[in-house]
Amino acid sequence: MSNRVIADLIRIEPLGPAIGAHVEGIDLARPIDAASRVKIGDALVAHKVLFFENQVITPQQQRNFAAAFGKLHIHPIYPTIADVPEIIVLDTSAQNLPDNDNWHTDVTFIETPPLGAVLYARELPPNGGDTLWVNNEAAFNALSPALRVFLERLSATHDFAKSFPPERYARNPTEEKQWLAAKAKNKPVKHPVIRTHPVSGAKGLFVNEGFTTHINELSPRESRVVLDLLFAHISRPDFQVRHRWKVGDIAMWDNRATQHYAIADYLPHRRVMHRATILGDRPF
Repeated sequence: MSNRVIADLIRIEPLGPAIGAHVEGIDLARPIDAASRVKIGDALVAHKVLFFENQVITPQQQRNFAAAFGKLHIHPIYPTIADVPEIIVLDTSAQNLPDNDNWHTDVTFIETPPLGAVLYARELPPNGGDTLWVNNEAAFNALSPALRVFLERLSATHDFAKSFPPERYARNPTEEKQWLAAKAKNKPVKHPVIRTHPVSGAKGLFVNEGFTTHINELSPRESRVVLDLLFAHISRPDFQVRHRWKVGDIAMWDNRATQHYAIADYLPHRRVMHRATILGDRPF
């Protein structure tokens, strides 16, 4: 069967005008051909987050699928699969409390934040544990024209330590050594407050509660007011999609144009997710 025929089997069903689509007709355990990669990549830019259901994949297969879209990130703190370090393990329960129950864009503490991520549901609580995504471009477009012009002149600092504080991630000598090495390697970085998408050219908000500490050109008080406004603004349901996970579901999102929030309403039950993170380019 030719690449074009295989790609033509892929069906993409939008979930709403702002964000999200279901993708059917592809088995992500199999190697992805070039035409299918292009079709999925185009859908990712258009819909921001894609959902693939009923997938049965190994960590190696998840890594291989994600790697078809770019080089993969190795996380400095989160645990990984022993022989597949590109796959991080997000294993949360009453014994390991979630740390991603806030609006965040992944790994913006590096100079070239991720293009995207591929998240696989391995073990789920009886109920709860949904994830929300927001379209940062739709949120930007909903601001007043005057505020958009003001924000486009600004930059913000993103800091690894904001989401990975030592009181949680350096609680013993082994953890402290790893945390200090990660902090030394990941100095605070500066990114534009408004990012231009490198493929579509669309503009979107690029500050997030997880890693953004302050706006560089403003006083501390002004920075706090503006960031609080933007963080509240992106929580509007108009820009969002919510996914209720089932084991075997995969979500793939455009990290350049989204934020997400993993709802921590399932404790004391356990939730295990595997994530591959695809490196991107320098925001502009």
